[in-house]
Amino acid sequence: MTFDVNHPDIHEAVRRALEEDIGPGDITSEACVPADRMAEGVFQAREALVVAGVELLPVIYHMRGGVDEVRITAASGVEVAAGEQIAWVRGRARTLLECERVALNFLQRLSGVATTARRYVEAVAGTRCQVLDTRKTTPGLRRLEKMAAAAGGVTNHRMGLYDAVLIKNNHIAAAGGVRAALERAFMTGLPVEIEVHSHAELEEALNCGAKRILLDNFSPEEAAEHIRFIGNRAKVELSGGITLENIRKYAATGADYISCGAITHSARAVDINFRLRLI
Repeated sequence: MTFDVNHPDIHEAVRRALEEDIGPGDITSEACVPADRMAEGVFQAREALVVAGVELLPVIYHMRGGVDEVRITAASGVEVAAGEQIAWVRGRARTLLECERVALNFLQRLSGVATTARRYVEAVAGTRCQVLDTRKTTPGLRRLEKMAAAAGGVTNHRMGLYDAVLIKNNHIAAAGGVRAALERAFMTGLPVEIEVHSHAELEEALNCGAKRILLDNFSPEEAAEHIRFIGNRAKVELSGGITLENIRKYAATGADYISCGAITHSARAVDINFRLRLI
């Protein structure tokens, strides 16, 4: 997949990360390493993982300067084994050292999201169900984490509150009920999805013309029963309490989509290291 790092939000995230870590300067490297010393470094997987975010490396090094070449050997979306090289870089030793932690933080975090996403997608293979990500992302890193999730094979859900209508339980309460919320939402002319928590809410939503239903916090058995009731009247998304261990059961209910916050909020940073040598 294409991991597009040209968005201003991404450049701003990289800039902030470099400023946070390096500040006015890397005092250790400046004290220990001659300014003209050149080196090369290798990013290497230390466990099986799905790569994501490696395309950020040229952005990181360009912001600091002093790097001659960055070579990506495993692009985002590629699954690698322990010991495989992900990227190679050559330039000023000081630059490579001062950028090391920022580069690894992005790679380890984003590859962790992609790896988790891939496991969820593999768990529903052969069913009709698509796995979606959510807005449960690290503040300031949503665009990157959603790109990492897509690199792992999931389908991106809405980016934020501004690009899709999703009526949740608190919206229903604030609007004065399912019908009131839907009637107002339909006036936008945009596609509308509504979350329901009971059969009564489901029936009312369908009677009001809802074409996408989010069944939240139901067991697989309950979800299957509701999906049979829905028939082909609406697309169905499931969420709430869905894990890697039970997602297959939920996918077997006939749902069109399953959204999993764990893909981003609970992904473990994977083990990637950086080794430098003088040239």
